Amino acid sequence: MRPPLLVSLNGGRGAADGPAVPMSPGALAESALGAVAAGAGEVLVHPRTPCGRESLSPRVVGPTLEALRDAGVGVPLSVPAGVPAEPDPAARLERVRSWPVLPDRAEVRFAEPGAVELAEALLDRGVSVDAVVPLGGPAGPEPLARFLAWPLRDPGGRVRLAVELAAAQPALVAGLGGLPPVALLLYGRGDAAWPVLRLAARCGTGARTGAGDVLHLPDGRRARSNAELVAAAVAVRAEADAADAAGTAGGAEVADGARGSGARGSGATAGSR
Repeated sequence: MRPPLLVSLNGGRGAADGPAVPMSPGALAESALGAVAAGAGEVLVHPRTPCGRESLSPRVVGPTLEALRDAGVGVPLSVPAGVPAEPDPAARLERVRSWPVLPDRAEVRFAEPGAVELAEALLDRGVSVDAVVPLGGPAGPEPLARFLAWPLRDPGGRVRLAVELAAAQPALVAGLGGLPPVALLLYGRGDAAWPVLRLAARCGTGARTGAGDVLHLPDGRRARSNAELVAAAVAVRAEADAADAAGTAGGAEVADGARGSGARGSGATAGSR
């Protein structure tokens, strides 16, 4: 069985990016319900103040999560805990420790200072962690090195490695074989979003879509909603499954390399040989 598909509802976008990007708690809840109905198994939401600024304040995060849960969104909810919402590492820790309403999971970007301390604070509160590591872009090797240097204290499998690929480069995925045995999610943004999702589908890893990452469909049309993006991602995964079943996947060589690196298999983990 494939890992759940994650939908990023709004990301760092604003109202100027079009109607596919929900902004208010009510619009986020409606968008999340549509995305889940279309096949999303997890929801990532960037909580915002009424003026549109990202925030980690408990007065913003709590009501946003409650709006989604009260609307009937029954899948795990995730929020980012990063620089756009709170630039100061110490203040990020203070905010996270003050949350009375907790998400199921939180994103921690290992390209940002204080990532390890923040991840451990979240785990201590019972919040699972997506350790976000960019590969193939300007961040260089430091974020991955910082993740590898972190002695994972997570016997319950609550840490997932979320690799943001600048392009769909199979060699980068094959190179993840030496990582700790954690669940693996691959995603891209903008023009890289659909090629990386196809790569994730061939490799059997977790995948992500949504207006927070991409505003167009695979055929180039502008997406009207997160539900439309999720439906397209589900179709891409189904095509990969059909190709696998027929033994004619165009990415067979990629998938073979991913299997060797531990990216394919039960739980879609990296580093499990």
